[in-house]
Amino acid sequence: MTSFLVRRGLRSLFTLWLVVTVVFLAFRLAGDPLTILLPEDTPQIIREFYIEKWGLGASVPEQYARYFVNVAQGNLGQSFINGREVTAVILEELPDTLLLGTAAFCLSLLLGGVAGITAALRHNRLADRLTMIVSVLAYSLPDYILGVLLIMIFALELRWLPTSGNDGWRHLILPLATLSASAAARIARFTRSAMLEVLHEPYLRAARAKGLPERAVVCRHALRNAAIPVVTILGFQLGYLVGGAAVVETVFAWPGIGRLLVNAVERRDLPVVQGVVLLISAGVILANFLVDVAYGLLDPRISVSGA
Repeated sequence: MTSFLVRRGLRSLFTLWLVVTVVFLAFRLAGDPLTILLPEDTPQIIREFYIEKWGLGASVPEQYARYFVNVAQGNLGQSFINGREVTAVILEELPDTLLLGTAAFCLSLLLGGVAGITAALRHNRLADRLTMIVSVLAYSLPDYILGVLLIMIFALELRWLPTSGNDGWRHLILPLATLSASAAARIARFTRSAMLEVLHEPYLRAARAKGLPERAVVCRHALRNAAIPVVTILGFQLGYLVGGAAVVETVFAWPGIGRLLVNAVERRDLPVVQGVVLLISAGVILANFLVDVAYGLLDPRISVSGA
């Protein structure tokens, strides 16, 4: 197991290095920041000041080496717009994104897991059909469409909930429902499919023959063996909730790194865009590493073969 984790950890670090390199090259190929930010009639002395300040006069390999060392030390540079440290700007917005993302992940896991298990146990019955219909509808609606619909119904028509901001638990309900809907639908579909594959396996019939109650058969034997494909989608979903909240945060004016990214793109604040993209990428890589760890814990054969 230790060798398995070390190999997966090294692979994750290598992937993170590739992400840092690709982000650096992508934004260097995007064009000269001075051309984007400064007017055409800007005096040369001011241009030279910003070239020196942002280190744009050095060669690309020198810029990359300096950038890589700074990122490794947690220094993501300074904002082009207000001169603040990018790390500080991101850390100000990160708690609100983590609050929304964590709540959405837990809610989608609870709703999707229960719905998927129930649909599998009631296969081809009314509960199964209703679960699949609702799942397809929830999965098909884009987040921004669902968000606008919820605002129109619960904020404008019924006037039960606020439309924007983050000033108490009532402001969390609509963005949480919007962000959780498609995730819960996806988890429900995968859980149902995985459970249907294992419910009629011989080892479950053996467990029932031993006299185990149905709840023990489902929870102790069926769920664990059906968990691997579900854990896979949970890993992708965890990464999505870190970076995919940009649309939801924008629709509901929820403060967070998703909304920060959208604003930075609009203002062409490249260091902030770079920092947020790196953070989101690191979150996705961490989520995939946790999935690998979960694989090894759920099925020791995976860790042995992987090592």
